[in-house]
Amino acid sequence: MRRLLIRLGVAVLLMCAAGAAGLWWLGGTLVAPRPAVVGPPPADLDAREVRIAVPHATPVAGWWLEGTPGHASVLLLHGIRSDRRAMLGRARLLSQHGYAVLLVDLPAHGESPGDAITLGWREAAAVTAARDWMREQRPGEKRAVIGVSLGGASVLLGPQPSGFDAVVLEAVYSDARQAIRNRIAMRLGDTAAMLSPLLAMQAELRLGIPVRQLSPIDRIAGLDAPVLVVAGGQDRHTLPAESRAMYERARAPKSFWLLPDAAHVDFLAHAPAGYAHHVIGFLDRHLADHARCRGQRRPAHEDVTRSGWQEGDAACAGMARRPSP
Repeated sequence: MRRLLIRLGVAVLLMCAAGAAGLWWLGGTLVAPRPAVVGPPPADLDAREVRIAVPHATPVAGWWLEGTPGHASVLLLHGIRSDRRAMLGRARLLSQHGYAVLLVDLPAHGESPGDAITLGWREAAAVTAARDWMREQRPGEKRAVIGVSLGGASVLLGPQPSGFDAVVLEAVYSDARQAIRNRIAMRLGDTAAMLSPLLAMQAELRLGIPVRQLSPIDRIAGLDAPVLVVAGGQDRHTLPAESRAMYERARAPKSFWLLPDAAHVDFLAHAPAGYAHHVIGFLDRHLADHARCRGQRRPAHEDVTRSGWQEGDAACAGMARRPSP
């Protein structure tokens, strides 16, 4: 009996050690860099390669499309474990509408160096640097940003106000602790409630960042810019309720677009026509100059559509009330 108890005790210890090792490995994969050779821009894009200096950090790599003079510029930020190539479709769409476009690899992704993915915390410095770089290229013109998942979190976790004139947030996690729980629940179900705090503690050890500070929902009210929150109704990485809560916390003017049958996917590829209508329409309204707005009238609210709903805000009407610079 004594030998049996000893064997059982050893087995339990080995199982605990294996579980701890598995959790450590899982936490490592969450924040491990994802370098990739991106190469030159596609020939049809008419873009040039750039490297943007980031204060107290390594530069980030990107592509710059000049766009039509007088139009605004848009920064495109990809999701986690991806790179700027994931945003090519958006770059082409924006270019067709005359916008200048900057695509970058966030730190620790693609051709931008970095020792860890920090869920938007350190990536925020690269976003600020890219925004300022666009200002230097197109002084006096408006700037917007489209951030997917990690990209959007990097906007919200940076200094606020954001310095952008319009912000589009696609499937952006509301809080890192909830994001970790969602990802465990996708694989292990109810075990997520027990394991997610352990992974959150591990993230703090690895990154030196209090996980409670990785909470984009607590920062969204400080954007000081019109914001469009986009969500997938079947998204298990960022639950629709999280995106809705983000929208509720944001300050007006704000809009919400829900794609009922979309998971954590490329929303442009999922619904090209809807994306052009909602996202390009949102940018056109809020980045329009006085000449384009002159004589226009916008409804205060848009009708519900099959692909979701959007709450408009009469951007041109508001611009008309302000004196010209």
